[in-house]
Amino acid sequence: MGMKVVVKVGTHAIAAKSGKPDHAALRRLVSQLCELRKQGHEIVFVSSGAVAAGVEALGLKARPTDVNDIQMCAAVGQARFIYEYEKLFAAHSVKIGQCLLTHYDFEERRRAQNVKKSLEHLVRAGIVPVVNENDVVADEELKGQTFGDNDWLSFLIAKLVKADSLVLLTTVDGLLDAKGKRIPEVDESWNVMKLVRAGEKGKLSKGGMDSKLTAVKAAVASGIDVYIANGRKSVLVPLLAGKSVGTFFPGSAL
Repeated sequence: MGMKVVVKVGTHAIAAKSGKPDHAALRRLVSQLCELRKQGHEIVFVSSGAVAAGVEALGLKARPTDVNDIQMCAAVGQARFIYEYEKLFAAHSVKIGQCLLTHYDFEERRRAQNVKKSLEHLVRAGIVPVVNENDVVADEELKGQTFGDNDWLSFLIAKLVKADSLVLLTTVDGLLDAKGKRIPEVDESWNVMKLVRAGEKGKLSKGGMDSKLTAVKAAVASGIDVYIANGRKSVLVPLLAGKSVGTFFPGSAL
């Protein structure tokens, strides 16, 4: 029986250091998502990368800090970003639908329910929703109001659609201990967290392992199983088949 799965990929897992989309990484990821659909899973795909694509398109050295410049990069990069996905999914005869969201879409029940209905209708129609924060209008000067490279957004969506699992794809093999070794599973005691190596966010993104763990704790508390795994490897199919290829955080019983 298929599961309802939210898959989120971070900027650095699908982009080169310049910000330009990494075509090999994108093809590999889309192929895995389409295979999961064939297996009967319902997929909502949350992808970062629009601002990074704009950084590259505009010839900038790194992600800007000025809000208006970030919005400009998002506006330029979003078109390039979604065009890449449309071509890649079409190669598997899969249609996509773009969904751009902000915090305001989750703060009022009526708006949140509208988001839920839209996502579920797309999935029922066989369309893969490709979700991203709407950085063109998002005001990053509101401290604490960003989605952390879409980590928090992916949790909000997983909770909204009552997902069975949330998969956070990054550039490492999962949660790493102080020696750089992957931690296969984190139980509800979270005692292992004192052994974890602190993560760094790159110049193109606003995430990092801290951002992911905040989302993980909230998702687990909502009864959602969470995985952190390497988005630059073919991990999605084995991960959902029960193979230990990332770090697993079992959802708490509600």
